[in-house]
Amino acid sequence: MKHSKTEYRGGEAIKLTTRAIELVLPTAVGPRVTSLRSLTGEAGNLFLEFPANEQRYHGYYLRGGHRLWHSPEDIVRTYQPDDEPLGVTLLPKGVALIQPTEKLTGLQKGITVELLGERTVKVTHTLANRGLWPIECAAWALTMLRPGGYGVLPLLPKGDHARGDLLPNYALVPWTFTDLSLPAWQMRRDFIGIEVARAKQAQKLGITNYPGWSAYWVKGTTFVKYSPVIAGANYPDLGSCFEVFTNGAMIELETLGPLTKLAPGQTSVHVEFWAVFDGLDKPGTDAAFAKSLAPAVKAWQAKLK
Repeated sequence: MKHSKTEYRGGEAIKLTTRAIELVLPTAVGPRVTSLRSLTGEAGNLFLEFPANEQRYHGYYLRGGHRLWHSPEDIVRTYQPDDEPLGVTLLPKGVALIQPTEKLTGLQKGITVELLGERTVKVTHTLANRGLWPIECAAWALTMLRPGGYGVLPLLPKGDHARGDLLPNYALVPWTFTDLSLPAWQMRRDFIGIEVARAKQAQKLGITNYPGWSAYWVKGTTFVKYSPVIAGANYPDLGSCFEVFTNGAMIELETLGPLTKLAPGQTSVHVEFWAVFDGLDKPGTDAAFAKSLAPAVKAWQAKLK
């Protein structure tokens, strides 16, 4: 792994590179990861890139890529701008970025990115309460991915009623604008598929329990993110530990940490692991999911332990 300097929208940025992948992290704004590329595939930047002349959304530049918010979503608290230069610490395997404390919330966001191998990334998110009173919130890690691909939300293994599996083990949480009859949603036996190009309007879905990973396939390259679900934890949004959003122009894979009441000086930590695979089949069928994507993820997770 090597560090190098680059730029993002005219400001300074850091590039992290292995022989297989490349990441770009701005240091003039953020903390963000604005680019993730496979150097052995043809997909280019897997992350969504907004143009430099984008308009603010509720006062906030979306920019694209990966960001850290705090949940539950609030139009004022969540959308605090991240337009100031960051504190930067280079690490042997990556970089740690920390923003100035948000003036209106008293929260300070940090992201540490470490390359654990040629194709594996560890992303540690922190929310620190620098204010004078307790704040209840959850870390919310959102990855905006480019359009044209196929998203996968795996489901837990099936039970057996005859064996005595009598109770539910997860719930789906639709938003008020979600319509599961639309062709963007594909309900499979072992996963929910999201055909991004067929989403003609905004759609969002949460889940309260799942295997902890999700994936997005585009042009022969697959991005996987994994964050273990904490049993018994109190998650926001009716218990959602994972959420997916799409509007046809992009897809967001979002993991959440538990709701935590942070006392002044306390910090919550939320960890994700990312992987990038080339050459897996598009996981749009039960057979492709079972024979290509699921075994690749299982083998990768075994190496994380």
